[in-house]
Amino acid sequence: MNLITVAGPPSAGKTSLILKAARHLREGGLKVGAVKFDCLSGRDGDRYRAAGIPVLTGFSGNFCPDHFFVTNIERCVEWGRKQGLDFLVSESAGLCNRCAPHIRGFLAVCVLDNLSGIDTPAKVGPMLKTADLVVVTKGDIVSQAEREVFAYRVRQVNSRADIMFADGITGQGSLEIAMMWREAPSGTPLTGGRLRFSVPSSVCSYCFGQTRIGKEFQHGIVREMPIEDLNDAR
Repeated sequence: MNLITVAGPPSAGKTSLILKAARHLREGGLKVGAVKFDCLSGRDGDRYRAAGIPVLTGFSGNFCPDHFFVTNIERCVEWGRKQGLDFLVSESAGLCNRCAPHIRGFLAVCVLDNLSGIDTPAKVGPMLKTADLVVVTKGDIVSQAEREVFAYRVRQVNSRADIMFADGITGQGSLEIAMMWREAPSGTPLTGGRLRFSVPSSVCSYCFGQTRIGKEFQHGIVREMPIEDLNDAR
């Protein structure tokens, strides 16, 4: 079974893109399932089920979505094997540009919205920098020049990835994406494998529910901004 990790900022069109690509794979006789990692709530599971795609949905709550992902992905893959899947697509919560949900040896996809601004690629961390394939959505709404500038900004952050433009509504580009997914590496063991980048780390009083502000309430790993002169900063 092939595992594909898909990440990207909120509302970039990840679910729509996965559904369109999955349709082509299923038409080719392959069985596709999905696992959606979210935070508080979400309806994407209903969309997968409506399309006839087996799906798991997990909510991290007040737990870091990346930590939630890495501590549950093995069980999700085991579920996928029991379902007899050929492909399991993992979709991240997409709430933090610092997210790092990609695994070595498995195809890593990052989805970006062309309408989010040309500076967006520079603001996106490991989920873009370590991706094998970058899919840019909503490029049909902007000019060719804007698409080229956005692609150039993506290459400045990740020069190794393939860049494709796709439309999650019409399905344009989804066939090419499905073909790339079919060629994704398979047979890589997950247990004992490694993430492509470390997940965000912090163990502090706020991680455990502290809500009060002040140094006397801040314990654990805390990072302070370098401010040379607080008076000037004000």
